[in-house]
Amino acid sequence: MKIELQPNKKIYFASDQHFGAPTPELSKPRETKFLAWLDEIKHDAQVLFLMGDLFDFWHEWSYVVPKGYVRILGKLAELKDSGIEIYFFVGNHDLWMKDYLEEEIGIPVFFEKQFYEISGKNFLLAHGDGLGPGDKGYKRMKKLFTNPIAQWFFKWLHPDIAMKVAIYFSTKNKMISGEEDKEFLGEDKEFLIIYSKEKLKTEKMDYFVYGHRHLPMILDLKANENEAKYINLGDWISYFTYGVFDGEKFQVLKYENPI
Repeated sequence: MKIELQPNKKIYFASDQHFGAPTPELSKPRETKFLAWLDEIKHDAQVLFLMGDLFDFWHEWSYVVPKGYVRILGKLAELKDSGIEIYFFVGNHDLWMKDYLEEEIGIPVFFEKQFYEISGKNFLLAHGDGLGPGDKGYKRMKKLFTNPIAQWFFKWLHPDIAMKVAIYFSTKNKMISGEEDKEFLGEDKEFLIIYSKEKLKTEKMDYFVYGHRHLPMILDLKANENEAKYINLGDWISYFTYGVFDGEKFQVLKYENPI
């Protein structure tokens, strides 16, 4: 997919908000801060990429979606109606997305990595879960969660029961600003860096942009004769960071609004 930046416009990226965790009440201040950020970027945003785990858990039944998130969804609808393009990548916590966002707001939902050319630069965009070597336990779990038969059985649970079960396991098993997310493991141990380097050996990329890892970082990568930047966007739990590309430079910035 190709995007040409208009004059004085920017591309924004944000990931791993995990709204709803650990409880709706404790999540509310973070939601308010994210809404304030959306209001600030709408004057110069041409495109907004939501890179996964916007919700700590999301599931769509035929006629039911999870309670809450009205202000978030309403603000995204406002931005979309104003002409800002928005794209959503499912993460490991909201991978049960279907067509609600696209039908109600007009936001395309991606379940796999995507390649973009933005103002002449090549981007690989993905949430990042399950890419690269290792993490075999999670990969097995993801196969179960995305299995059509398992999903068919789950949807027949009453939403009140299904949501309680899913939220319990989502909160119990995730790294939500845990100590592991605060420490850089080294290029030879970071799965997404290993994956990106392998890709860079055979494909010319300028930027690899991911969520999932929670730790904000920009690193220079080199493989064979190719060079690129590896970017993790951080999160809206501990870091409140986001990515912005102006056609020349990619930055990861911290949102400082004290709300």
